[in-house]
Amino acid sequence: MADYLSALGVLLQPINFIMMYLCSLIGAVLGAIPGLSGGLGITLILPMTFAMSTELSFSMLVGMYVGGVSGSFIAAVLVGIPGSAASIATCYDGYPMTKKGQAAKALSIGITGSFLGTLVSILVATLCSTYIANVALLLGPWEYFSLCLMAITMVVGLSNGSVFKGMIAAFLGLWFSSVGTDMVTNQMRFTFDNYNLFGGINVVCLLMGTFALQQVATGYAKGQQEMPKASEEGLSGLGIGFRDLAENGKVILSSLLIGLWIGFLPGMGSGISNIIAYGQAKKMSKHPELFGTGVEEGVWATEVANNAGVGGAIIPMLSLGIPGDATTVLLMSAMTIHGLQPGPMFIRTNPVLANLIFATVLLSAILVFVTELFTKKWFPLLLKAPYHYLYSAILVVAFMGAFSSTTSMFSVYLVLFFGLVGIIMDYFGLPMTPLMLAFILGGKIESYFRMGVSYGKGDYSLFFTRPISLVFIAVTVYSLFGPMLRKLWRARRRTA
Repeated sequence: MADYLSALGVLLQPINFIMMYLCSLIGAVLGAIPGLSGGLGITLILPMTFAMSTELSFSMLVGMYVGGVSGSFIAAVLVGIPGSAASIATCYDGYPMTKKGQAAKALSIGITGSFLGTLVSILVATLCSTYIANVALLLGPWEYFSLCLMAITMVVGLSNGSVFKGMIAAFLGLWFSSVGTDMVTNQMRFTFDNYNLFGGINVVCLLMGTFALQQVATGYAKGQQEMPKASEEGLSGLGIGFRDLAENGKVILSSLLIGLWIGFLPGMGSGISNIIAYGQAKKMSKHPELFGTGVEEGVWATEVANNAGVGGAIIPMLSLGIPGDATTVLLMSAMTIHGLQPGPMFIRTNPVLANLIFATVLLSAILVFVTELFTKKWFPLLLKAPYHYLYSAILVVAFMGAFSSTTSMFSVYLVLFFGLVGIIMDYFGLPMTPLMLAFILGGKIESYFRMGVSYGKGDYSLFFTRPISLVFIAVTVYSLFGPMLRKLWRARRRTA
């Protein structure tokens, strides 16, 4: 409790509080605009935090994270286009409610559901992360190698329905992470005699290229510069009361649990939890046939679940060093840049910073909730932002950020290279999340593998004979081959 109060005191310092609030609002705006996201905002402001204190940096980054997830429902409700994958299922009933003249109620449900999901999940994360970290301290390099491998393959197994494409993306991430000097032999790997690569690939360049530059290029090429006109009628009033909360209590509770669990699983995230929660709400409903026509339960389920994934994703990031979703991959990158090592010892060695992250999520959620309630009548204005100005600003910030990270033009060239890689991956349908996750965890996988072999004096069987490591490896194998086996089984049943 003392560490939490200390962290809260740091967060409430004027500069930290103001920047956190500002970034949470910017994140909500980016989340509301289809094609952009809070994750993009984190990528863009990451280089700006180099010269800032760690506390201020993470106040800004985490505030952007919370705002981005919360704001993604706005376009889904008003024009039927999700601001991000986190609100895909919100379109199913949110937009029909707007067409029925219930825009105010749909937005209020989205605002309140987002707040409840974030609030409960971060309280759970605050209470549970320390205990999970203490358990994690009992594990050895064999378990950590298997855990990191499992995290990557679980993401691969859900890669756009194609395990093969996910494996290619993960392989690219592992390959990029191996560029530079070998940690044991000091030999150069994949540097092509370029001294700029001796220290490895700068994570900022990778993120700016594959994330920011790729989004701008593909968005422009696909003609994502115009939005349908959003209705500005019926946006006044609160729209909901305590009775609505009571009537939808079962949906809210089940969606909270789904969001927390999906968020905790490595690399899953709110893009999956909102769809699963929507399906569960439909199963629980007495009138499932009405889903898709503008029912409140559908909006409650998706918005509670996707925001509950925030706290769920932070738990493995801090206590295990494994990102829970694509955005926490970016936060882990920020920790690496600031010389921090997320994992079991993080909460012990950085108690104030860990609690600062928890407090930032909580306070950002409250501020975004209050702000959105009082400004929802202006939400249609967010969707009128000219894309040609947004894209130009994103490109300028991306190149400046890459250059400032190393003060070398080579970083700018790397951004262009990885932008091209991202465009090619998007063209062939290769998912980006496995690449980023494999790049972040690649060094850890190599380090833990070598430590395990060294401690075991060359005995590789310890990776399979230690029970916890064996469980992780079993999940890894199932994640890779389970989807294929299920398809074969279904095909066999159809022909039988």
